[in-house]
Amino acid sequence: MNYQEALSYIKNHTDISPRAGLILGSGLGDLVTELPGQTVIPYGDIPGFPVSTVAGHKGQFLIGTYRDKPVMVMQGRFHYYEGYEPHRLACAVRVMRLMGVTTLFITNAAGGINLDYQAGDLMAITDHINFPSINPLRGENDEHFGPRFPDMTMAYDRAYAKLLLDIGAKENLPLRQGVYAMMTGPSYETPAEIRMLRVMGADAVGMSTVPEVIAAVHCGMRVAAVSCISNMAAGVLDQPLRHEEVMETALASRGYMKTLLDGFMDAL
Repeated sequence: MNYQEALSYIKNHTDISPRAGLILGSGLGDLVTELPGQTVIPYGDIPGFPVSTVAGHKGQFLIGTYRDKPVMVMQGRFHYYEGYEPHRLACAVRVMRLMGVTTLFITNAAGGINLDYQAGDLMAITDHINFPSINPLRGENDEHFGPRFPDMTMAYDRAYAKLLLDIGAKENLPLRQGVYAMMTGPSYETPAEIRMLRVMGADAVGMSTVPEVIAAVHCGMRVAAVSCISNMAAGVLDQPLRHEEVMETALASRGYMKTLLDGFMDAL
C-alpha cells in the first residue's frame, strides 16, 4: 500500500490533525455519530485501502472533534477472516499515526470466558494472547513506522488501564479487567477451545484487535482497549451462539461504553 498516497487523499478532505484515534467494533459503530466539523471518508474512496465486509461495520473514517479533542474514528474494522493478509490489518492504524494520532482507544465485542463475567459487562484489556499468531509486521520491516522487534510487555498502556478502572468505579459501570484472546474466526470457538483458553489465562475471546494493537505499539502509539462482553463463550451456557445476539448485547451496552469513552477523552 502507498501510505503517502492514502495520506494525501485524506488530508485533501480535512484540515483537522487528530491526536486520538478510535476503533469501533461490532455493534458499537454508532457510539460516535456526529462530530463538530466532521468529515466522512469511506474506506473504499481511499487509494489502496481495504474495505469492511461484516454486518455492523459501516466502513468509513469520521474526522472531527470529540469532547473538544481532534479525533479520527474508524466506524468498522478489518478482520483476518475476511481474507486480508496480516499486513493489511495494519493499514488503518498506520494511516492514523501518519495523520498525527498518538493515543488509540480500541473497542470490540467479545465472548466471555471468565465464569465470573456476564453478557453486558465491559472489560478493560490488560494483555492479550495472539493464539493464531497473526502478525501484521510479518515481512520486511518499515523503519519509518518502528523497529524490527517491538516490545509488547506494556502493549496496553498501564496508566490508561488504571484511568479506565477509575472511571468505571466513579460511574458505577460494569467494568472488569482481563486478558483478551484472539482466534481466527469466522466460526465461533468450540467448548473445548474455550476450556483451553481459560486454562491459558484468557478472560474473553474475539476475532480482532490484536493485529491493530501490534501495529499501534510498533509505531509508538499508546493503547487503551475495551471489550464489550456480548455473549458468554461456547460451552459456558447451554445454548448456541448467534451473531445477532452479539450485535444486540453490544447495542444494549453502548451507553456504558459511551460513558467510559467520554471520561477517557475528558482526561486526555
